[in-house]
Amino acid sequence: MKRIALALATLSAPALAQPAVDVARTEVASPVSPSKIILVGDSTTSVGSGWGSVFCAERVTHAAACLNLARAGRSTSSYRAEGSWAIAMAEAKVPGYRQTFVLIQFGHNDQPGKPGRTTDLRTEFPANLARFVDEVRQAGAMPVLITPLTRRKWKDGKLERDLADYSAAVRQVASERKVPLLDLNARSTAIIEAMGPAVQNLVAGAPAPAEIGAAASIERVTLPSSTGAPVPASSGIAQRTARTGRTFDYTHLGSAGSSLFAAVIADELVRLVPEARPLVSP
Repeated sequence: MKRIALALATLSAPALAQPAVDVARTEVASPVSPSKIILVGDSTTSVGSGWGSVFCAERVTHAAACLNLARAGRSTSSYRAEGSWAIAMAEAKVPGYRQTFVLIQFGHNDQPGKPGRTTDLRTEFPANLARFVDEVRQAGAMPVLITPLTRRKWKDGKLERDLADYSAAVRQVASERKVPLLDLNARSTAIIEAMGPAVQNLVAGAPAPAEIGAAASIERVTLPSSTGAPVPASSGIAQRTARTGRTFDYTHLGSAGSSLFAAVIADELVRLVPEARPLVSP
């Protein structure tokens, strides 16, 4: 009996001494289902001079990819003619995204005086926008129209509204095609008017030269810059900042302006496009 008991004890000892085996628990992740936002437009949206880069980098959440395809100097006509629109539509058709949004902002370079880019306000410009909208929908994406960012030129103490007609045309197309409309022109006009001709220069791509800053502060007028009216040859105004290589003007944006109007776009998008709310941080 002693031998049997000793044998049983010997056999059971390793089992009792063996540590418990950890059961590996594998977390089952849900398949990712991201959305996509594509930006189409001119320099007021593009990298380095518009609101688009900051919008993609700081306002779009991890739930979406954001692609800025805006290009400086383009109109509704030249953007298509050079093949940029075809690239945007190819991106809109890429599979794997839950939903794709295409945000479209033009107007600055569609105005008269832009060789190779100007479009007729009453016929060509709205027709080009309507065609953009139709083709975005055909690609299975959602179009969103944006009125053009205001210029920041003042005369007699009042902000000039030289993009009002083009903004009205965008609103009309949005209404006819039943497309979400982000009225950046109205929002940016109100903001710049509240700032005034001096403070508004903080949103520009480069610091204002002394003459421009003085005229804005004292006389509430904007002297000619590199956009809008030509600079008189005898004015002696230094338009370029050597360190940054950026030009001061009344159209394009620096870091402060980009951040400001990216926030405006985010706020408008969240307010007017319910489907985009999980994708954007206003």
